[in-house]
Amino acid sequence: MIVGIDPGQGGALAFLKDGKVEALYDMPVMARVHGKGKEVNAYMLCSIFMSHCPGRAVVEAVSAMPGQGVSSMFRFGESLGILKGVLGTLQIPYIMMTPQKWKKVAGLIKKDKDVSRTLAIQQFPSISDQLSLKKHVGRSDAIWIAKSIL
Repeated sequence: MIVGIDPGQGGALAFLKDGKVEALYDMPVMARVHGKGKEVNAYMLCSIFMSHCPGRAVVEAVSAMPGQGVSSMFRFGESLGILKGVLGTLQIPYIMMTPQKWKKVAGLIKKDKDVSRTLAIQQFPSISDQLSLKKHVGRSDAIWIAKSIL
């Protein structure tokens, strides 16, 4: 079992076994105890990983982009830290994969963001109901991130 991870609060998790999508999850989030907004729910993330027992993980290696605010980048870094902490705690080995690399493997270089979702629906029609909305692009990205090492 491999898990592909589009990190961040709007990201997702895709569990693949033998090239087949076994499960999809939006990144579990919860309201912050102090301050505004949300944060990744480490407990739920841990529960999801434990229920699927992935042998390894592929995490999208993202970095700051021009125009992003300091606080949004801080929150993203915090989310990535929580994710890496959970993976480390559960002893799930992981590799970081740049967007350029997994998008090249999937044929998504210089394509519109929603093409990822369209291609996932075409390749995995049995899960098309889980990819039906534009906001599900994180799920499709997570699928391609996992498939990039198969």
